[in-house]
Amino acid sequence: MTTPKQQRGPLIWAISLVAVGFGLLTIKEGGTILFGDEAARATAGNYVPFVLWFNFLAGFAYVAAGAGLWLQQRWAARLAVAIAAVTTLTFAAFGVHVVSGGAYEPRTVIAMSLRTLVWVTIAAIAWRRLVRRLA
Repeated sequence: MTTPKQQRGPLIWAISLVAVGFGLLTIKEGGTILFGDEAARATAGNYVPFVLWFNFLAGFAYVAAGAGLWLQQRWAARLAVAIAAVTTLTFAAFGVHVVSGGAYEPRTVIAMSLRTLVWVTIAAIAWRRLVRRLA
């Protein structure tokens, strides 16, 4: 919960907008491949279905976390930590897929690295600013 005197700092403002924007883009891009025509899937190349589904569904959690962060809710910081953790686990599972000889797109390595970095950063800032400070 927030107090009336507490103002949203520029860092919380920034990470909440990044989270929502990242989420909306993730939903759009994932949805285009999952629910689009064969041409959209062909353009995606050797995508890994479980990674694509995870990212698409996680996009909704990104938007929720961003909205909660904007409102300075502790649950949003906890959600950001959960997103960071599950993203890291999905990235690890993707790594197992690659090492096992599974087909993949090299850009997935870059995308998952970026997702992991973004959400670990958002989670760390949110935890420090909303959970520890408001405790």
